[in-house]
Amino acid sequence: MAENLDYLGKLDPDDPKQASQQIANKLRAAILTRRLAPGDKLPSQPELASRYGVARETVKRALELLRSERLIITRQGSGAFVRAQTQRAVELRPHIEAAFERPHVTIDFAGFSGETLRDALAEVLDKVRVGRLAPETIAVRVLVSDMSVPMALPARAETQSDDPAVRERANRITRRAADGIVDQVTELGDLGLIRSATVEVRMHRGSPQFKLYVLNGEEVFFGFYPAVERTVTIKGEPTAIYDLMGKDVPLFHYAVTDDGTSHGTQFVEASRQWFDSLWTTIAYRYEG
Repeated sequence: MAENLDYLGKLDPDDPKQASQQIANKLRAAILTRRLAPGDKLPSQPELASRYGVARETVKRALELLRSERLIITRQGSGAFVRAQTQRAVELRPHIEAAFERPHVTIDFAGFSGETLRDALAEVLDKVRVGRLAPETIAVRVLVSDMSVPMALPARAETQSDDPAVRERANRITRRAADGIVDQVTELGDLGLIRSATVEVRMHRGSPQFKLYVLNGEEVFFGFYPAVERTVTIKGEPTAIYDLMGKDVPLFHYAVTDDGTSHGTQFVEASRQWFDSLWTTIAYRYEG
């Protein structure tokens, strides 16, 4: 890292604690005081070893302590990052932007409409247009529920059952978001700004219960849609419905680490397998 690391302090030779524990303590303090914020990359192992005058194995032990406390995650080939324990949807964009620093970007989304993904992509793709980010390829897959068929949710609150008018409203929201994602990404390819830009949208008949983002096959953000009763306008009339609320739900962050048996690595792999299983079986092409 180019920045000054003085905020990490130095080791105390009179402290009876091992050097690895002292290093862990200093990094922990920086995380808890938000000197290192969620999603920030930690200094590299060589930088920390040089900073504290210790072997890299000592630094590795310190990082392992923080990882066991679920304060950091390590990404293969990328380094260590402050864990985003409970990200909210509005905080997804920095992680998508980081994904676009790779030459080949893949994003898989499963959920209700993809509105959050569409909005997060808008800012990131603007940076691609002006040359601040320069991936070679982008491939996006979107898996959403087909609101043209009966669903358990959303539903009319009065009858607690499926209602075509309620579904039509949800269908408009879904299609608006899906079409927006398609237009944003394919435009980059049409303009010749990147070598390849593809978006594929598929639908299925299952009622959406959660949202899932898989970034570059290495990071997953997962959140549940709570069912809430609220009043919306349908055909000019206020209507009470049971709706799926996803805009501000907490997203839980998982990432592949060097440890193939870690919780994060296993969750990412399971998420990828789940997505692919629906994509290749019950999902069908979206006709925009």
